Amino acid sequence: MTRTRPHRFEPIVSGNSLLRKCGPNLLLLVLLFAQALAYASSGSSGGDALRPNILFAISDDQSYAHTSFAGSRFVNTPAFDRIAEEGVYFSHCIAGSPGCAPSRSALVTGRHHWQNEQSGQHASAWLKQYVPFVDEIRRNGYFVGRTGKGVGPFQYARGASDDLWREEDAAGPELSEIRFDDEGREDTRRTTRLSPTDYFANFESFMSKRPSGVPFFFWYGGSEPHRRYEEGAWRRLGKKLADVDVPDFLPDNEVIRGDLLDYAIEIEWFDQHLMRMLRYLEEAGELDRTIVIVTSDNGMPFPRAKANGFDYGIRVPLAIRYPKAFPGGRIIDDPASFVDFAPTILELTGTQPLEMLPMTGHSFAEALRSNKSGSGVLENEYAFSGRERHSSSRYKNWGYPQRAIRSEKHLLIWNAKPERWPAGAPQRIDPEQANSLLPLYGLDAAGKHVSEWAFTDIDASPSKSYLVENYDDEEDGAYFWHAVGKRPEFELYDVSADPYCLSNLAGTSDYAGLEAKLKKALFAELRETNDPRVVGADKEVFDSYLRYSPMREFPAPEELQR
Repeated sequence: MTRTRPHRFEPIVSGNSLLRKCGPNLLLLVLLFAQALAYASSGSSGGDALRPNILFAISDDQSYAHTSFAGSRFVNTPAFDRIAEEGVYFSHCIAGSPGCAPSRSALVTGRHHWQNEQSGQHASAWLKQYVPFVDEIRRNGYFVGRTGKGVGPFQYARGASDDLWREEDAAGPELSEIRFDDEGREDTRRTTRLSPTDYFANFESFMSKRPSGVPFFFWYGGSEPHRRYEEGAWRRLGKKLADVDVPDFLPDNEVIRGDLLDYAIEIEWFDQHLMRMLRYLEEAGELDRTIVIVTSDNGMPFPRAKANGFDYGIRVPLAIRYPKAFPGGRIIDDPASFVDFAPTILELTGTQPLEMLPMTGHSFAEALRSNKSGSGVLENEYAFSGRERHSSSRYKNWGYPQRAIRSEKHLLIWNAKPERWPAGAPQRIDPEQANSLLPLYGLDAAGKHVSEWAFTDIDASPSKSYLVENYDDEEDGAYFWHAVGKRPEFELYDVSADPYCLSNLAGTSDYAGLEAKLKKALFAELRETNDPRVVGADKEVFDSYLRYSPMREFPAPEELQR
């Protein structure tokens, strides 16, 4: 398909000098004031009354199965459930990546992360040319703000020398000043590891600054359920081990169940703030004039989930409510793609993208407005996902490149570098002694796992430590190798029958036709979207992008030592 590049123009607000001279808090007030002036001078209040508000809520590391609407017995999410019950629930929403930064990049640009250079890679720089939809709707008269985690982790401009980099977070101006740890405020957090940001209070503050009659876009970016957690908080908060549904790629024991309950507590905290926002809007008479979108950026922070192309890494919750135009009580089973969010929101807000680069995604606004449920509602037969680098986990900061294609019932994963360790190297160089290696698998002399020492694409957790410390166990050792062992170049799963992606069907005669079909569709998409891993002159360019987060040193892989 031929795509036309839109013309360019200068943004209506620039904070270069203000940021350097006045600091972020004053800059925020100036930006909000500038927005208000722009709205006041536009004289478009009549049209504004017809345009919907948008509340965009995105959690951090939540798999699709972990809402009470989806049937979870150990996670209670009444706010999400209300949006799903009264709106449209997408049973197969596929994140742009199993990691936060590339996934959020795809979401706000409408482009696969591999199309966005550094601005699609974890902890790299965000370049100015990758304009998010948030900028476009702000230019079109929306009052814009966010609280909590935005589009990151990325390195935004630090000063005048970073003139190619974007200054403001791609999710919009931040309002996170109100915190639970502020002097004199009551701290109602349920555990010690929950974010100190009072998301609802900051939303309430944003709404108080909104000019009368002007539509708003608010990004609620919860830091939950990203690790770390207060280990064992489930005990004092009344959670029950018996309620937990343990996915089959993890051993079923008290350590894993307790870790999952601590994860559930964090999801519920995110949901509680969302519920307060919904009640606020309802009391103000604004809820039914607001499109509410609730999702997550990638799957749960457990071994073989987050940072992996399996379903528990890329399949996330998604529910959208807008009773004025979207018939509710529906479930759509077609694969929904993160690259479709940007064009959909632009259409729903009546915004023409004047600065954004050409988008790969397509609007699904028509499907939202329809009465249709089930399959065949969206244009998509497939959704696509992928990853490169996650943490600093291998020699020379190499990643583990994956590309995935997901239909309603099947998942094909291309592991472009099957010789690499998918969860990170099993051993790192001792930061205190450059010529020495830390113990294999990160096990200290007492047999206890030190998470920073090995497999660092898996977040530190009791679940990870249990797997590593029991790597040679007759029964549980298999879970360790499922999580960290090297994988074949292609993996194919019938996720309708094997949701935990444990039975690889690639290379089997019964599935040869399906495998060939999915490979053809995957590589056609990668070629059409100019993925450097397939069509680039430098297929290793992703490994060259700088990482602006802490680095680790690892020994060269065996093939380079020969």
